[in-house]
Amino acid sequence: MNMMTLRLNAQLEQQVSQAALKMGVSKSELVRQSLTSFIQQQEKVSPWELGQGLFGNYESPISNLAEDRKMLLKHKLAAKMNQQR
Repeated sequence: MNMMTLRLNAQLEQQVSQAALKMGVSKSELVRQSLTSFIQQQEKVSPWELGQGLFGNYESPISNLAEDRKMLLKHKLAAKMNQQR
């Protein structure tokens, strides 16, 4: 096993010590487990990445739909109200 040196501020070192004591493991083991967990989380595919190929693939004849959605909805509702009168 390789060795790595790590510099921590006093507060973080104390938190690591307390967490290791609470878990009944050494500080080194706690840091190993924490890094392993962090790396596994980073490797998971995010919801954005899962749907990335689908976003923006559906076209609308209204090119400003996303930017002006509130104004467009307001006009559409006003037109509907005028038809009902």
